[in-house]
Amino acid sequence: MMATAPRVVAVGRLVRLREKRAEDAERDYEWRKDIELAAYDATRPITMSYKTFVKTTTQELRNPSKYRRTYAIEEMEGGAHIGNVMYYGYDSLLREAELGITIGDRDYWGRGYGSDAVRTLLEFAFDELELRRMYLHTLTSNVRAQRAFHNAGFRPTRQVRRDGYQFERMEISREELYELVRAERVRPEDGA
Repeated sequence: MMATAPRVVAVGRLVRLREKRAEDAERDYEWRKDIELAAYDATRPITMSYKTFVKTTTQELRNPSKYRRTYAIEEMEGGAHIGNVMYYGYDSLLREAELGITIGDRDYWGRGYGSDAVRTLLEFAFDELELRRMYLHTLTSNVRAQRAFHNAGFRPTRQVRRDGYQFERMEISREELYELVRAERVRPEDGA
């Protein structure tokens, strides 16, 4: 039996988002063990064994939840898996969800890949789930992430204290996203 390639769900300027596959587990595990990456998420690195991690990942792939979905971020040129972006806490009545992202490959930090992955997920999720808004929480000290989220269209709404950490809550509505998309389409090219 031949395995099928994972479905690409959305394409941005720099990245494409695709369904996760079992082969992603090795990179995902290394990123989840990384002390610096865990600190950016206000969490601790995972301590479970790789074998347990693979088993958990395989179960999630076989039985995806409608309330939470993670997509692999691939850079366009070579197709390298550089991180993951997800929505979770999906509420079909309120039509909202929370966004999370990790650019695990440091070679892609500060180069626009995160902003592009966020924007690409936003466009996909607003259409696919018919969301009214999407929100996120990022540490107030993580200025680089706040800048990336702002570049993708998010605006700060308030600060939140949780588990001893101070977070900036940011959100974007469906209308705000589509207003940005319309504005970008009519903006003349630089230098034209």
